[in-house]
Amino acid sequence: MTNRIGITLGDVTGIGPEVTLKALAAAAGADETRYLLIGDPGYAQRLNQQLALDLPLQLFTNWDAPGRFFLLNPQAEPLAAGLEAGSSAAANAAVASLVAGGQSCLRRELDALVTAPVHKANIVRAGHAFVGQTEFLSGLAGAKRTAMMLLGQDQNGRWLRVALVTTHIPLKLVAQQITREKIELAIELATQSCRDLGLSRARVVVCGLNPHAGESGEMGDEEQTTIGPAVRAAQARGLDVVGPLSGDTVFYHALSGDYDAVVAMYHDQGLAPLKAVAFETGVNWTLGLPFIRTSPDHGTAYDLAGCGCANPSSMIAALRLAKQLARAGGCAGG
Repeated sequence: MTNRIGITLGDVTGIGPEVTLKALAAAAGADETRYLLIGDPGYAQRLNQQLALDLPLQLFTNWDAPGRFFLLNPQAEPLAAGLEAGSSAAANAAVASLVAGGQSCLRRELDALVTAPVHKANIVRAGHAFVGQTEFLSGLAGAKRTAMMLLGQDQNGRWLRVALVTTHIPLKLVAQQITREKIELAIELATQSCRDLGLSRARVVVCGLNPHAGESGEMGDEEQTTIGPAVRAAQARGLDVVGPLSGDTVFYHALSGDYDAVVAMYHDQGLAPLKAVAFETGVNWTLGLPFIRTSPDHGTAYDLAGCGCANPSSMIAALRLAKQLARAGGCAGG
């Protein structure tokens, strides 16, 4: 059966619509996947013309209609053309697109959801309780056992796959937010992600929190009190996991192929090395949802919006992963 992939356009005053359309143009001939672009149709249609992509976009009526590239406005009224970057109208539309996309996945009308970038602060300023798309979709789905994974490959085809124990919280709160249960969940979901990807093994390494993984308690004791027990519990369940190891060496060994996935304790511990090796091709994958969700690993880039020069590589990678997972029927624990 032909897969149906939903794509939320994100903040239409950023580069989300541009990288989406460019990615679709690049992927159009690869297979017969059908796409539902969820967001303001006017922005997508105008941009399609401006970029001379000539994608055969059409308004969505139902899946029985012929065609492959559909537009669905999640709001009753169209957005005004030429909105200022980060406007509240664009933020509200981005949230509406997320709701529509997530609900369509929960109704099994879509096989996967790819989400273009949004701007968290502007969504909050528009009046929404919002931490990030990962957290928002987890709440929408009622999924309490989720984790964020970022993955990408370097120019030599070597992969990094990083699951996070904590995500969008201040650094000063990380130590108190790390729990054995959260670490065990990240290990479990990272292991399952390797299986969903069809890898030949699922060897996971867990980072310590402190320098030198605490130096036997001299530089912090979270490795001894929380992280180490979580690793041993996962090992007792038969999972192929090691750690905690010092975060300053883990990623070198993972990139060299010693490990298939890394569990990092906090956002920048995991994302800084990932973006160093796969800045343009990194993908955000939400593990543990009851549906497949991926996203490009970059922001709205308001400064690039409208120039026609935005690089679609990360969105292409996000689409490729969503289609791969949809074909395999996997969603990492969902």
